[in-house]
Amino acid sequence: MKITEMRELTQDELNTQIENARKALFGARFKHSMNQLESTSELRQLRHQIAQLQTVLTQKAQQV
Repeated sequence: MKITEMRELTQDELNTQIENARKALFGARFKHSMNQLESTSELRQLRHQIAQLQTVLTQKAQQV
């Protein structure tokens, strides 16, 4: 998801996206510990996506 798409979401949708990304990160970490994760870059991408979502959520909260 691109940052421009994230900015169009509501705060509730952003919270849902953050929750889903955190669940995906948990699953990826679990797979990584079991040596079943094919691409270790997925961990970095998920952490980056969570940070972007949280940044957009903070920006929206400050605008209100």
